[in-house]
Amino acid sequence: MNIHPGPLGDGDNLLLTDLYEVAMVDAYLDHGMNGTASFELFVRTLPNERNFLIAAGLEQAVAFLETARFAPDDLAWLRDHAQLSNRTADYLGDFRFSGDVDALPEGTAFFAHEPILRVTASLPEAQMMETRLINLIHLQTVIASKAARLVLAADGRPLFDFGLRRAHGAEAGLLAARAAYIAGFAGTATALAGRRFGIPIVGTMAHSFVQAHRQEADAFINFARSRPRNLTLLLDTYDTEAAAGTVVSLAGKLAVDGVHPSAVRLDSGDLAALSRRVRAILDAGGLSGTHIVASGGLDEHALGSLLTANAPIDSFGIGTSLTTSSDAPALDCAYKLVEYAGLPRRKRSPGKATWPGRKQVFRSYDADGRIRTDLLSVAEAQEPGRPLLIPVLRNGCRVGALPDLTAIRLHAAAELASLPEPVRDLTHHATIETVISPDLEALAEQADSIGQVRPHHP
Repeated sequence: MNIHPGPLGDGDNLLLTDLYEVAMVDAYLDHGMNGTASFELFVRTLPNERNFLIAAGLEQAVAFLETARFAPDDLAWLRDHAQLSNRTADYLGDFRFSGDVDALPEGTAFFAHEPILRVTASLPEAQMMETRLINLIHLQTVIASKAARLVLAADGRPLFDFGLRRAHGAEAGLLAARAAYIAGFAGTATALAGRRFGIPIVGTMAHSFVQAHRQEADAFINFARSRPRNLTLLLDTYDTEAAAGTVVSLAGKLAVDGVHPSAVRLDSGDLAALSRRVRAILDAGGLSGTHIVASGGLDEHALGSLLTANAPIDSFGIGTSLTTSSDAPALDCAYKLVEYAGLPRRKRSPGKATWPGRKQVFRSYDADGRIRTDLLSVAEAQEPGRPLLIPVLRNGCRVGALPDLTAIRLHAAAELASLPEPVRDLTHHATIETVISPDLEALAEQADSIGQVRPHHP
């Protein structure tokens, strides 16, 4: 259940933008450029570490479009600091998004050049949306894509988000928890994510709790009696194997009070070797039902190594590598004008050329349900395959209710299952090459005939 799905804090404040958006709107209005425009948000190339991406952040993007406003004191500040004309100030003071949005459903796997989202509105209105839309879609897409790799690496073992403290700010940490849950994480340690998005919350203990007691056993007893449900005890403050023995020795005393250790956590050292020794100690002590949770600087490659080594670890807490997407923290994404005043438009810059016009992605599958090809064509085309972009807003109003997180998670899981095995393989670079339709090729030639700049094809 999504309780408070929208942006956080100042997230609906249109002053949270790049100044050049305001400057361009001012110039558009000055020269009467108020025709209908379409902009598309897409990723030019995938990072070397990514075979696919997972779309996320649409819910927050829609909430932003519905609520984005300039406060009177912000407009007053712009007048003083951005050479804002009275005409533009009046326009921005009355600003309400009234355009159309088509987008990939959250949780959809996608590839280079494929639109994640398209905005169609008056040119000033669509331009004004650029910065914050990229900000919202980019963050969650980066994290969901990283989380999906971790989910694949874990091979069915539950994963938990432990990354708030290393995230780049409060909003980033909170939305990272949401994006990871979309991709298949089982829960988060971020309490506000539980309240705001309905994500299951988890929590164990820190080393400081153990250090605050004179004896490790006292720490375990006190924590167990205060927090008996889903009790997880941290073993590696001093001597991991000795701590496992302490848990075994305390089990009988705790059982009298109806308390049973659900799990123990390992956070350092050789996790494969330690987990085997701890498993043996717990099993010998009658605690075969007590699970082992591992954390501490883990990424998908570490998970793969632990699983290959048959480490008896039941679940994992993932922190820094998740919420910073440390191996690929940014995407080469852009929000570009593709149509204005009824004409196709495209950028021709070397290395940054774009495909013109409003587009649709048509996805075809093999007999086993795996993605065979994606075809990028013009939006009005009738091509074979499943069209991926769906209507979200029309005239500023929702076409229908957006799916809740449970439905998005199910969709993301189906999307991961539909990836061909080479694309799911985290050890090799393989992706789906998006095929360009003849209609789109022809539209590019038409766009290239506008102006005198020599064409440069993507």
